[in-house]
Amino acid sequence: MQIKGIHHVSAITAKAQRNVDFYTKTLGMRLVKKTVNQDDPSMYHLFYADEIGRPGTDLTFFEILGAGHTYPGNNSISFTSLRVADDEALQYWLERFEEYGVDHDASVSCLVEK
Repeated sequence: MQIKGIHHVSAITAKAQRNVDFYTKTLGMRLVKKTVNQDDPSMYHLFYADEIGRPGTDLTFFEILGAGHTYPGNNSISFTSLRVADDEALQYWLERFEEYGVDHDASVSCLVEK
């Protein structure tokens, strides 16, 4: 298998349960693994992926209690993008985000890999 892009992205969350609820219940991703940070066993490391855990679909989070809020600007990650299969899937997600009150960019475009 050749991965066209990154293998996975890791981010930080201050609230592991809220993170799990959003990625599993709202986005429908699979919580593939819940473990601890090897450098700090008091910190959760959450792994999400597609239904079978294919490389390139991974998104992971480290729980850092008391982590601050994001301040958009230089040297910050302001949003994350995930790939969808086609324009119909994109429309589904736009409607789902509206239903769940998820902040999103309504001008999202879709590139379908052929």
